[in-house]
Amino acid sequence: MHFPALLFRPAARALLTAAALAPLGALAADLNLRIADGPAAGATLYVALYTDAAGYADSKAVASQTAPLREGKARFVFTDLAPGRYALRVFADENGNGKLDTNLMGMPIERYGFSNDAKGNRGAPDFEAAALRVDADAQAVIHLR
Repeated sequence: MHFPALLFRPAARALLTAAALAPLGALAADLNLRIADGPAAGATLYVALYTDAAGYADSKAVASQTAPLREGKARFVFTDLAPGRYALRVFADENGNGKLDTNLMGMPIERYGFSNDAKGNRGAPDFEAAALRVDADAQAVIHLR
């Protein structure tokens, strides 16, 4: 096989290497999240991002963010995510104590939600129900309940 001499010049090799690696950087995606139906009164919104069922079950988020709710709404962006499946848990801390409060039965008394607006049966939905596929920039909406 005959290779042109140009391929063996350092500048040409660097250019070809950069061109070959450029698509790898393009694999990162952003997940734009919009929260709706939060309380109209002031509250802080907590969002946690999970990459697998084990981390989700153990509440070991790979990323988290907080933001004030404005008129029951908020927006978040998780940047540079590798292609894969992700699940989100969200709650509105309406009393400012930094946690999701529950009643004596263990039911939340503050608003909460999950990606895909997934619902659990007497508890949080499982990872599979809440998982979103992120292969390119994605949009998601979670309605608090």
